[in-house]
Order: sequence, then C-alpha cells, then structure tokens
Amino acid sequence: MQKIINGIGNLPGILKELGCSRLFLVVDSSYPFLNIKDAIEALPGGKIKFSDFTPNPLYEQVCEGIKLFESSGCDSILAVGGGSAMDVAKCIKLAVLSKEGDKALIPPLVSQRLPIDGAKIPFIAIPTTAGTGSESTHNAVMYYQGAKQTVTNDGILPDCALLEPSVLRTLPLYQKKCTMMDALCQGIESWWSVNSTEESKGYSRKAVELVMAYWKAYIFDNDADAAAQIMLAANYGGRAINLAQTTAAHAMSYKITSLYKLPHGHAVAVCLPEIWEWMLNHPEDCTDPRGRAYLDGIFDEIAHAMGASDVRGAIAIFRKMMASMEMQNPVAGGDRASELKILSGSVNPVRLKNNPLAIDEPSALELYSIILRA
Repeated sequence: MQKIINGIGNLPGILKELGCSRLFLVVDSSYPFLNIKDAIEALPGGKIKFSDFTPNPLYEQVCEGIKLFESSGCDSILAVGGGSAMDVAKCIKLAVLSKEGDKALIPPLVSQRLPIDGAKIPFIAIPTTAGTGSESTHNAVMYYQGAKQTVTNDGILPDCALLEPSVLRTLPLYQKKCTMMDALCQGIESWWSVNSTEESKGYSRKAVELVMAYWKAYIFDNDADAAAQIMLAANYGGRAINLAQTTAAHAMSYKITSLYKLPHGHAVAVCLPEIWEWMLNHPEDCTDPRGRAYLDGIFDEIAHAMGASDVRGAIAIFRKMMASMEMQNPVAGGDRASELKILSGSVNPVRLKNNPLAIDEPSALELYSIILRA
C-alpha cells in the first residue's frame, strides 16, 4: 500500500526505509527553482538526473530516459515535478521492469497490464503542483506518433507520495488556477463515475470539500495553510481517479488543449459544467447500472459538498469560480463549423464509457457548440 508522507524533512528516512542507495532523479524544468532542490541535492549516495522531456512527453524522450536509467546503475526513482515528470518516471519504470522493454509503452502492448514486480525499483514521487494527483495513481500519459497513450499498471504506483506544500508558493498564478481546477474536476468526475466505489467516493468527497473550503485563500491570498489543504485535495483526487477513473469532462478536454493551447486543467474545467447540465437534462440516457435515482443522489451529494442547496446551484457556483478567476472558454478560429467537427470526432469512446450518461458524437457536437465561444 502506498504511503502518504508530509514534509521534505522525511525524505532521507523514506529512502533508508526503502533501501535506496543510488537515485534516478526525474525532474521537470521547475526543478532548478524549487525551494526543496538543496535538500534533494544534499541527499547521500549517487544521483543521476533526467529532465530531457516536454510537458506532454513523447515516446522518443521516454526511451532516452530508459537508456539512461539502464546505464546508470541506479536502484530507485525519485520523481519531482508536475504530472509530466510523474508520467515519464512511471513509463521508465514499466519499461525497465517488463521483459518487453519500451514496447510495453506503445500499441498493441500499451493496452495490456503486463506483469512486472514493482518492488524491484523503489519509487518516490514529490508533486510540485496541486492538481493531477499523479503521485497517487498507477496511470501515465505519453504520446506516440502524435497519439495520446495511457499506460496503466499497478506496478508503477509510487511506493511513497511525499507532499511538501511550500513548493506551491512560487507557482505562477495561472498554473495554480489550472491545476486546482483539475483537482476539483477529478473529485467531481470520480464521484459520479460508473466505476466509483465507497472508497473512491470517500476520496472524492474530501477532494471536493477541501477545494471548496480553501480555493479563495489559495488563489487570491497565497495562504500557506490553504496551499497545504489544496495539495491534499489534489492527492485525494488522484486516489479517487486511481480507483474510479475520469469521465466525459476529461475525455472531451484533450482536443481542446491541442487545438486552443489551453492547459489541461483549464480545458477540463470549461467542459465540466456544460456536461453536468446536459446530464441533468437527459435523464433517459443514464448508463450507470445503479440507476438514475442513484445518480441523482450522487449529484445531490456533490452539490452539497460544494456548498449548494441543489445541483443547478452547484453548477452556478462552479461557473462563478471560473469567472472570478478569469478562466474563459476557448474562442473559435476562422472556421467554427470545421473546428466543431474536429472536436466532436476526437473523443475517445473508451473514456466516455466511464461517464454515467451515454454521450455519442452528435451529443458531443452539441456540447462542444456550447463550450466553444463564437
């Protein structure tokens, strides 16, 4: 079972407990500016650093990391950064441990959960944003020949997630907004997912309630205690989607990110309220085997966790949050009809299966026409 540890001061003890002697550091571009960098550099034992990857990591970049790890003599992995650093570290671990090597990361093997012994390479994750919750999931994202690949394997879940909220103090404000909204959307989507369990719903509730209680102090006041609570919320969101997975808001966000260059959390957040309202207006399309009455109850629970008296009130609160942070919907370019067609045809149907209401391509087109401003 994964350990959740608070405070960078506990890192040496964690490494000793896990038997780490030579660290493979996977870090993103923020690493040189982090307030915890000196503490990491001062750790005893050898270290090899890998940072040659983009925010949406490519298969070729991951392969370079695999080669470096295999030649480095490292016995453990420490990932420090946002979701991309976590993704790269997870992909490297899977490829190094699987007999299929880097082929485990691409079709057709990427869709299989290949057997690996994750205990052979201890893995610690330190998130530097409060959003993805990737430090507590067994999923990773990577791009192969322009197509997004989702890598899933129980063996790539970090052994320990170390939460150090002080890293959020110097995070750019817009990035704080985007990542926090990603955490909120993960909490909401995992709660209504058809895969939800009592355990996942408990994590979802904590994620939503913490964001709603502390978001203003975190965004507008840069409050240290609020930052700690938002980082915890993001971790709960990660634990929730690790069990229940995300739904339509995430599935519909990816092409928005690539077409309009909106960061992931922003793209998800412009989708969620429109999808939620659409689900309210189409009760006949419920696909959750637990039934529409169950789903209505879940919607009510989410609304109350957000501080609303009913579901439409919760949707209004969500939209007011976005407006107060000046997070606007994308604007169509020169050919709106063409862009809508591209968007509606881009959604992965496998991801939509997690949604509690069926959304086909015409429904997606209807939703995108609302999301995309003229």
